[in-house]
Amino acid sequence: MIDQSMKSNGSTQGVTVKSIVIAVLLIPINCYWVIEMEVIRYSGHPVTISLFFNVIFCLFLLVGINQILNHFWPQHKLSQAELVIIYLMLSIASGISGHDMLEILVPMLGHAFRFATAENEWKELITPLLPSWLTVSDPKLLQGYYEGEISLYSANHLIGWAESVLWWTTFIFFLLFGMLCINVILRKRWIEQEKLSYPIIQLPLEMTETQHLRFFRNRAMWIGFSIAGGLALVNGLNFIYPVVPQLRTRIQSFRLFTEPPWNAMGGIPISAYPFAIGLGFFIPLDLSFSCWFFFWFWKMMRVLGSALGLQALPRFPYTNEQASGGYIALCVIAIWASRAHLVNVLKLTLKGKDADIDREEPIRYRTAVLGLVVVFVFMIFFCYQGGGTVWITLTFFAFYYAISIAITRMRAELGTPVHDLHYSGPDQILTKAIGTRNLGRGNLAMFSMFWFINRAYRSHPMPHQLEGFKIAERTQMNLQRIVFALMIAAFVGAFSGFWALIDRGYQVGMEVKAYWPSLSAFGIEPYRRLDGWLNSPTDTLIPDTSFMILGFLVTMVLMVFRMKFVWWPFHPAGFAISTSWGMDVTWSCLFLSWLIKWIVLKHGGIGVHRKAAPFFLGLILGEFTIGSLWTIFGILAKIPTYGFWV
Repeated sequence: MIDQSMKSNGSTQGVTVKSIVIAVLLIPINCYWVIEMEVIRYSGHPVTISLFFNVIFCLFLLVGINQILNHFWPQHKLSQAELVIIYLMLSIASGISGHDMLEILVPMLGHAFRFATAENEWKELITPLLPSWLTVSDPKLLQGYYEGEISLYSANHLIGWAESVLWWTTFIFFLLFGMLCINVILRKRWIEQEKLSYPIIQLPLEMTETQHLRFFRNRAMWIGFSIAGGLALVNGLNFIYPVVPQLRTRIQSFRLFTEPPWNAMGGIPISAYPFAIGLGFFIPLDLSFSCWFFFWFWKMMRVLGSALGLQALPRFPYTNEQASGGYIALCVIAIWASRAHLVNVLKLTLKGKDADIDREEPIRYRTAVLGLVVVFVFMIFFCYQGGGTVWITLTFFAFYYAISIAITRMRAELGTPVHDLHYSGPDQILTKAIGTRNLGRGNLAMFSMFWFINRAYRSHPMPHQLEGFKIAERTQMNLQRIVFALMIAAFVGAFSGFWALIDRGYQVGMEVKAYWPSLSAFGIEPYRRLDGWLNSPTDTLIPDTSFMILGFLVTMVLMVFRMKFVWWPFHPAGFAISTSWGMDVTWSCLFLSWLIKWIVLKHGGIGVHRKAAPFFLGLILGEFTIGSLWTIFGILAKIPTYGFWV
């Protein structure tokens, strides 16, 4: 619903000074909260879900404050467009500072220097390969970060961190600008022509409707909110007072078999997260079916490998490698489906003059294409200065953006609640397909420095950018101004994330006092891997590469069958994403939501489905709200509290 008061010449502005100021003020607080949850307490993990619960909670508070303003000072009320801008900027900033970006990068900056010993020989083997302008090597600076109980805010400390923080902030800015350029090129095709459904935006879109508040006046929504919030409340009390009975929704693992070959399937995780069931209700049936079906498919593949005694293939069925191939195939499928539009964009760019076709775009197509070229030129310069080579850099970021496109397309079309793709990025693809022996030490070192964007893809910013364009289209906002807001969020979010992580290190000491001691699981990972690459160089890994190709081909075949047969039940995205940690955690939730949705559509039709939708949105909002309050209470009281997610 669009607020009538927001209309101005057919479009709402949204990006006002007020909305930008509020977002910029909230971003550091929000990033600090995320770091406190995910690093210091290692609980909650809001940015490992497609819909960040910390941002939804902030939006919920803003909507409440907005109603108070509307009652007493209506002239200061935030419009729907302004609320949307704040939501989008907080989402981008959270993704940058969260679990799969800066939380990995910051512990990497000094780890190789801090933990170099005579035994591991890192001082001779690894640290000479690391660019000094991208790392922190001063022992005094690292002592403060790892041991804590000292102030960050001295000239020596701030200057010592400044160079690497500025360079990495610049890198992140260009990285996200490249994503934005791609989204601009694809926006019209995916939003206006194909009219993809964008399930993830349903909750923030409904929450920000401020004219009639239909969402918050819906009884079904409050029933869902009460159920999910009540479960989180009871389980939170149980965490503090065990006498209170527990109504467990979090993941539990059961081992069904102890004898081979069936024991090869390992534990079976079971969960009933209300928010995941709520998100799953908005996923198309073929995808939700495919997610839980392929979860069991991969389990059976492990059993088959054990039964056949495939000792020559110790990691059969090579799920990470098949996932890599599957994601690349999803990108190819998305690009192929948009080929006519992309040809028109290319023709318009080559003509070198403006046309009406892109007059309403966030930025002109020619500007977007040239911007993407500038991004790749910067990446080549950045990597070349760090020891990388031109063609490997081009290939690396071509694969990176291909995976990014696949994730963005999945979110836009299907609304998958998870898309982590652990250990399957371009660094893994290239080292296995080409061989570490043939890549060169400089490229391997740069691959290690990029571990923070390739370890996993859960908090990826690119889908949030495109979802912002979709919300803008739904609410008739000014697209050109949204670009400005998104890039401010990238810049401020990067700085805020660096500040929160480094500040907390100097306060508590990341080596000994954080829940995840010294974050060694993140800081050590790229250098331990680089150590292995340098000490044991490999040529092309035939089994790994073969299974990457197999994953690509299977995904393509599944899409062909899906296009040719209406009855075909398997979605290719389900094959690609079902290999992940996130699907292990949520497969049972998606099974429940698939079953409920199938029954609703079969016996009630689309009308009942629409009436039921607010209930499932309420499940999401209820668990996010009470779960967020528990984390805030724990931080303020300085005690461990219940984390509703993982």
